[in-house]
Amino acid sequence: MNPLPKPGANPIVTVVMANYNGARYIEAALRSALAQSLSDIEVIVADDASTDDSADRVVAIAARDSRVRLLRAPSNGGPAAARNLCLDDARGRWIAIMDADDLMHPERLERLVAAAETDGTEIIADDLLIFDDNSTAAPTTCLSDRSAAAAFWVDTADYVRGNILFGGAQSLGYLKPMIRSSVIENRGIRYDTTLRIAEDYDFILRLLARGARFRVYPQLLYFYRKHGQSISHRLSRRTLEPMLAAHDRSRAIADGGDRRLDTAMALRRASIQVALDFDDLVSAMKRRDLVGAAAIAMRRPRVAALLRGPLIDRLRRFGGRGPSPPDTSRRQVCVLSRQRIAGDTDESAVYLLSLCAALSQHGCDVHLLCPSPDPCGWPALLRRRAIRVFRSTRVRGSISLGQWLVATDPATAWRAIAEFPRRLGIMKNQPDGPALQAWTREDCLFIARHARSRADVVIADGAFMTDGIPYALRPDACSIVVMHDPRSNSPEQFNRADTVASIDRQDEMALLAKADVVVATWADEAAVVRHCLPGHHVITAPHAVTPVADPRPGRDRSILFVGSDTAPNTRGLCWFLVTIWPTVRTEVPDATLRVVGSVCATVTPVPDGVLLLGAVRDLDAIYREAAVVISPLLVGSGPNVRLIEALGHGKAVVATGVTVRGMTEDVRGVVAIADEPADFAAAVIGLLRVDGLRAARAGAALDLARTRFSAAACYAEVLALMPP
Repeated sequence: MNPLPKPGANPIVTVVMANYNGARYIEAALRSALAQSLSDIEVIVADDASTDDSADRVVAIAARDSRVRLLRAPSNGGPAAARNLCLDDARGRWIAIMDADDLMHPERLERLVAAAETDGTEIIADDLLIFDDNSTAAPTTCLSDRSAAAAFWVDTADYVRGNILFGGAQSLGYLKPMIRSSVIENRGIRYDTTLRIAEDYDFILRLLARGARFRVYPQLLYFYRKHGQSISHRLSRRTLEPMLAAHDRSRAIADGGDRRLDTAMALRRASIQVALDFDDLVSAMKRRDLVGAAAIAMRRPRVAALLRGPLIDRLRRFGGRGPSPPDTSRRQVCVLSRQRIAGDTDESAVYLLSLCAALSQHGCDVHLLCPSPDPCGWPALLRRRAIRVFRSTRVRGSISLGQWLVATDPATAWRAIAEFPRRLGIMKNQPDGPALQAWTREDCLFIARHARSRADVVIADGAFMTDGIPYALRPDACSIVVMHDPRSNSPEQFNRADTVASIDRQDEMALLAKADVVVATWADEAAVVRHCLPGHHVITAPHAVTPVADPRPGRDRSILFVGSDTAPNTRGLCWFLVTIWPTVRTEVPDATLRVVGSVCATVTPVPDGVLLLGAVRDLDAIYREAAVVISPLLVGSGPNVRLIEALGHGKAVVATGVTVRGMTEDVRGVVAIADEPADFAAAVIGLLRVDGLRAARAGAALDLARTRFSAAACYAEVLALMPP
């Protein structure tokens, strides 16, 4: 295990957290703060005379991590007073405000500090991802429209106008800012202890009035939890009257002749008065004082109109039928993927489906969540039987109609039209680099809206998907990343491959480190990760198959290649067709090569004796007929899915050293390994001509699949991670 970080004498950030009876959430909040990628921080919790055991929970965490300190208020003074205690004791260059029931993205503080230092701002805030703890409402954001599109500066008038009650605009006062500590100290600003609500707004307003610069970045990095004990959204006369008094005290801010600010201040005061009248109306209705309620409604029609919101919310809760909750007796596993997983389409999808099938048999409900519309690819996509392993399947920008996945975005149809030339072999594959993996707000919100109740375990399908893990809003969940084929092991090979994302080792390891557990498909890959990420939990899980009953040596001269249209497959098949196939046909004139999968679209022209079958429904029948299976890969190999699949079908196989990378010792003597064209051709020809040799290799292949590549043997370490 890596040693816990320790704060410096003057840490970069002090996280300020006020706590009152927060036992239910404070441990998750502290874990979220302590898991920041920026480790040089301190977390100061001011306990506001709690009556539960939340302070004891903080003490327990502080005993394990010296970056946490607990301060105790002598009496309950409210969140403003508690935050002042923290400010008086803070040592950080930046002060980050965090509520004791919220969460933060693990890179939040690092990103905000970098942005603030670059842009020279003294107050910085990000957007809120607002989620309901009971999942009764879909997660949403604080910022919207133009404010959510790009970073923007906020002056005093903008800030006041952005905090008008019932104004319909985003409330900037809800944002949780990070403030340069020197600005707070030099201006002598502290929280107004008379306020129980809107204390953050008042604090930032007075800093702005003293000349502080404020910039907002619309990144979803702060996760704002709403629950029954939340106080920030409770408006009553008890909280509103101090707000009005504080507002009147701040009216001096508008004395500088700024008409925009003066107008904004007047509008906000009027909105507080409306809120007071609304509280009087509700109180009269609760007392069943219909005459008094009617008088208020007649005098202030706008106040009566505010009743529509609560009534509509109640009707929605009463009549709405949300998605059925998951079975809490079974572990819920949420898979985040950008693959087009419609069946046994390509190698990485086959591996993922095999792993998920093992999880399902282990007693887990497995859910597939695709935050990007790309996996649909076509206006409508038929989901084959293999995908039924998932309890639920959701793809952003599509709906499910029976076994069909139907895109709702017209742009998908246009992308499908643009895809036709490549499918027909007219145009080569385009690079599929990391830039195509960029996360959008819509991607993050999609995960937040659908993952939380289905994520006791989160599985990222590849390193690029780990950025989505925090948006499941389950810091308690075990997170796993399936590495597939490490892109940084042989970057010079992948850079030559047209459709494989290239990435250097440092960046790839940084992505993998965002998950609790890294799943490598072979021991040598796992060793690389352990070397780069010492102390990280890394396990090995090769692809598993369900072996057939008997060996299948085949009866004809048929050779089989199965693969998708990724660059390793297209390049390997091209090498075979150009340098090996002519020799095979010369020596065995009646030999045929059957090519299965989307790789067929890349074969042009088609040599004599080559049959392009494309996608097939019954892959088992194709394997049964084949005499020899080839895997002539020159780059990559991933989880060696097609090779292990061939072993499970009891087939004689000829492969390159790249194909068997990671399993060379396992397959030696079972698979014919050849890297030179002449040697590869000789191995294929020998198996086609000598039935006894082919039968022996087929039997050895099946024996190896049974002993080495069963689900129990391959996925035992993954299954052991599942919560009881």
